[in-house]
Amino acid sequence: MKLDKIYALSLRHVYLICSSLPRIIDLIYWPTVQIFLWGFISKFFTLNSSFYSDTIGVILTAAILYDFLFRASISYNMMFLEEIWSRNFTNLFIAPIKLSEIIAALTLTAIFRTLIGLIPASILAIPFFGVSIFKLGIPLLFLLTSLYIFGVTLGLLVTSGLLRYGPSFENIAWASLFFLAPLGCIYYPVEILPMSLQVIAKLLPLVHIFEEMRNILLTGSVNLVELVKSISISLIYFIVGIIIFYTSYSGAKDKGTLINMGE
Repeated sequence: MKLDKIYALSLRHVYLICSSLPRIIDLIYWPTVQIFLWGFISKFFTLNSSFYSDTIGVILTAAILYDFLFRASISYNMMFLEEIWSRNFTNLFIAPIKLSEIIAALTLTAIFRTLIGLIPASILAIPFFGVSIFKLGIPLLFLLTSLYIFGVTLGLLVTSGLLRYGPSFENIAWASLFFLAPLGCIYYPVEILPMSLQVIAKLLPLVHIFEEMRNILLTGSVNLVELVKSISISLIYFIVGIIIFYTSYSGAKDKGTLINMGE
């Protein structure tokens, strides 16, 4: 794996984003809308519910973290789709570039796209709703790391489907996270789920991430076991995602479908 190739691949996408105002507006627009939507919903809950002592803080922080996960996954998918839409896909795979270098470049550049949306939304939440995700303190870094790894993993799985089935698999890119959201217990405790679903949900890093987020905000304590568990599970899924990606690539190459991917 050569760093100069990873840098060149990453730089291509950075230039593509920075040179397009509509792309930048799109990255900022949706997270900001989410913040205002959930901010007002949380404010309503604060006036009509006593379940949380800090309803706005808990729900809005969950919304920001979930949007970070969503943007990480979608950013990875979008950069891969950009190669298909621009008909650069064939050039990418006939160039002397390793799959590991492509994965590394997309993984690194996805954080750039994700932060463009996350930072403005997080800053706006402070003056408008009095909520700051930075109240989570140092554990926030571990939570974001786990979310980012899992988001990239979902991106890897979707791109694997794109390699195997072509652009027709594109719609799955938008649906993947919505499928997992009910089991992720983003806005409610895991105990809300039926016992059978709780077992499945705990196999996902999302439950441990958002349960720990609520624990920190509501009790002020930090459970290091949950933080380590969330990152460990995310890493396991990431390794599985890489294996599936390589398998899909080999299958597509054997069937000769790579050459028609960008057509």
